[in-house]
Amino acid sequence: MLNLLGCLDDPTEGFVQIGGTRLDRLPPGRLADFRLRNLGFIFQTYNLIEVLTALENVEFPLFLQGVPKRERRKRAEAILEQVGLEDLMHRRPTELSGGQQQRVAVARALVTRPKLVLADEPTANLDTETGLQLIALMRELNERDGVTFLFSTHDPKVIEAARRVVHLRDGRVVDETVRS
Repeated sequence: MLNLLGCLDDPTEGFVQIGGTRLDRLPPGRLADFRLRNLGFIFQTYNLIEVLTALENVEFPLFLQGVPKRERRKRAEAILEQVGLEDLMHRRPTELSGGQQQRVAVARALVTRPKLVLADEPTANLDTETGLQLIALMRELNERDGVTFLFSTHDPKVIEAARRVVHLRDGRVVDETVRS
């Protein structure tokens, strides 16, 4: 499901629509631009660029968007501070723990201020306290900025914090819970 919503896979039937935009109607270049400007991705495997520092990894999507360097740096530093990595922003991924790399990946997903963040096990590799802080940050961004988060997770902490929980089995909805 995350691959379909993230414009990484095409559906075998039907279509995907996000915010009124039917993705199947966008040519490849516009689809890539839609993804860049509207979606944030938190990959379970981080997908960080090894030769870049944490700060540069977070700045990279802003660079692709054409954001001026001073603004990129300011926004990247601010989001890295929010995820607790202000002292590690000049380290490369290989110099960071798994949990620290995960927080860089989260910061990279959030720095563009996307409308929708697709998160595959976003609290994986994080200790309990850091995981709870990250969940609180995501809730704050949802409430304050209207960012929608879609999680694929087995983490009970993430599930408990979600307003809507949909259980899938073999690609089909088998249960749904909505909380206020």
